[in-house]
Amino acid sequence: MSTREQQIAALEKDWAENPRWKGIKRGYSAADVVRLRGSFQVEHTLARRGAEKLWDLVNNTPYVNCLGALTGGQAVQQAKAGIKAIYLSGWQVAADNNEYAAMYPDQSLYPVDSVPKVVERINNAFNRADEIQWSKNINKGDAGHVEYHLPIVADAEAGFGGVLNAYELMKAMIRAGAAGVHWEDQLASVKKCGHMGGKVLVPTTEAIQKLIAARMASDVYGVPTLVIARTDAEAADLLTSDYDENDKPFLTGERTAEGFYKTKKGLDQAISRAIAYADYADLVWCETGTPDLEFARKFAEAVHKVHPGKMLAYNCSPSFNWKKNLDDATIAKFQTTPSAACRPTSRRFRSRNSLLVTVATPSSRTSRKLVPVTSTTSPPSSRAASPASPH
Repeated sequence: MSTREQQIAALEKDWAENPRWKGIKRGYSAADVVRLRGSFQVEHTLARRGAEKLWDLVNNTPYVNCLGALTGGQAVQQAKAGIKAIYLSGWQVAADNNEYAAMYPDQSLYPVDSVPKVVERINNAFNRADEIQWSKNINKGDAGHVEYHLPIVADAEAGFGGVLNAYELMKAMIRAGAAGVHWEDQLASVKKCGHMGGKVLVPTTEAIQKLIAARMASDVYGVPTLVIARTDAEAADLLTSDYDENDKPFLTGERTAEGFYKTKKGLDQAISRAIAYADYADLVWCETGTPDLEFARKFAEAVHKVHPGKMLAYNCSPSFNWKKNLDDATIAKFQTTPSAACRPTSRRFRSRNSLLVTVATPSSRTSRKLVPVTSTTSPPSSRAASPASPH
């Protein structure tokens, strides 16, 4: 067992020298992390291996198809089909697999431990499938071998409360074996599906504090979990407080009966928040109500002016009316074929100057296809990918 001083020194060295942490700010010290670890540090193997595998996938493969899974059996079948990563959305859990055994709308009404429990079930199914395969003496490289332990990207919604809630939820996700976790900047108590009206934002600073809390939880557990920041500022026109300087340019001066502050929703508000979040997240995405490649391009270019290497995400949701917004030819090729609006490159999760896209097939709200899109100013070598939620 290393001493406190050795742990602190090792963390400081890793943060300073490991390219995994390039461009990442934490807002706390290595000493703060070690202080919270306790004298006995548990190794979270599934989460660590998943995070490392996900990081490798998005950096070293040209394209990743990622489908949503609601059960362990579903995930095992996806692994057999060659899928490389699993996505677990909060709306799925709300609708059909939460700890209250109830059917809810996508409004964070289910118990906070519901998503971690499903992550655990999926990993347990992977473990069982792997054990069966191992018992048959089927090894990696053999005909018929299946890579079962796929990385899981999980939906943390708006954190189910404040900063401490986000910290504890991230720890639960890691214990369950999640590889990446995404966080919204909505007010948790009135959180809504990304495509519904009446969304309320928390101040930019509070959203950043939750990202910091999530990162701190992963550092305390010693796991390089991917932290993904999502902003709903494109459509949200309500805010809980007017104190944050980053939010003041978008205030209209109006207030609602509930006391919320009215804001000017849209691209500029989304860009402002994305730029603020970029230092604290591995990936940033803006939730939109329609598939809009021009919006995606403008968003990417604006963020990359400040953060040239930041990976971005765009949610291609099954809730979209695709044919109303894009013609069939564009739908068929925009993911992989260069166009005037956006230039797709190879499929990755972590890369440079890239806009990440997820696509769900119209026939299934659990399907996800991860597709990279880069801004037109991005260099040809840039790559990306993302596991965005349907809402």
